[in-house]
Amino acid sequence: MKKILLIEAFANSGHYVLEAARALGVRVFVATHEDLYESYPAALRDKIHGTAFTDLTQQDQALADLAAFAEAQGIDGVAGCCEFFTPLVAHLAACLGLPGNDPRRARACRHKADMAQAFSAGQVPAPRTVSAHTAAEAAHALGRAGIGFPVVVKPAEQGGSWGVSVVGSPEQLDSAVDHARSRPITAPYGLPMDQRVVVQECGPGPEFSLDTVVRRREYFHLPLIEKHTTDGVHRAETGHTCPAAVPPDDLRAVRTAVERALGALGIRNGVAHTEVKILPDRGPVVIEVGAGLPGDHLMDVVRRATGIDEARAYLQNVLGAVRAGPSRRGHRRRRGHLVFTAPTTAQVNADAARALAHTRMEVS
Repeated sequence: MKKILLIEAFANSGHYVLEAARALGVRVFVATHEDLYESYPAALRDKIHGTAFTDLTQQDQALADLAAFAEAQGIDGVAGCCEFFTPLVAHLAACLGLPGNDPRRARACRHKADMAQAFSAGQVPAPRTVSAHTAAEAAHALGRAGIGFPVVVKPAEQGGSWGVSVVGSPEQLDSAVDHARSRPITAPYGLPMDQRVVVQECGPGPEFSLDTVVRRREYFHLPLIEKHTTDGVHRAETGHTCPAAVPPDDLRAVRTAVERALGALGIRNGVAHTEVKILPDRGPVVIEVGAGLPGDHLMDVVRRATGIDEARAYLQNVLGAVRAGPSRRGHRRRRGHLVFTAPTTAQVNADAARALAHTRMEVS
């Protein structure tokens, strides 16, 4: 029986990975903090065969601890559920001689300033981006780069859309930078975050995401997904439509841009989640890439639309196994979710909009 070492399971995709491992007959050992493991729900613990306790915030020590654990247990693959530990996953896989991403470029997969530099070096179509510690530095860098408003202000290191603001004028930069810098340590993992912010040009156009199964630098793209978000300064995703209704030429252009981005980041085995905009004057631009499984129950959406289990494909790739295939079995901060299916994109969007219009949530 194959064995996987999963670096942290307390994440949006943890349940899906553990379910996929059970379906594949794979034993899962989890690396985590001992105190964090105490807060795991029983349903999560029941799917875990063993634990490796270490301080994941200290990468060098964690790498040594986990390499020794993996050698002793005969681990066959290294996987991750949390984007913050992307570099540790890549370094451990390389240390053990197992399939994984390029450890030399792994930091750029979680650090948005480094990612922007990698995109520039790899000629990836992406928004122009500057980084800064203060609003004054950001304003100066924007002027030097010739980037006008509106812009998007983000933490250099954070997950999801936390700390992100859409800024329409220089007067809003102060509050946006303060917001982006207001969480110096990420919960619940205790990792210190780089306190820089990144500021990107913000062009008009619809937003999409594209998940890609990567096997030895070969790309298998899943359907393009349309993103629905709120308006205003702070944006939040309210829904996703799979597959997105886009012309074939746009779809091909998106896939080409995504492949260039994955190559620039050294993503060569596993799954990647890429966020893209299609601008009316430039075509696709890559906003950012996550070198792992998506959150927001997108794996459930993709599975219903295609029959493909992304978590299963991910585990197969880090084990050096076969291609992605149909599933054989059927955001922690979210308060609930609805999944709709329909024969067409237009119909599923209409059904979702109708349900949303009649939904009320009360928080007490």
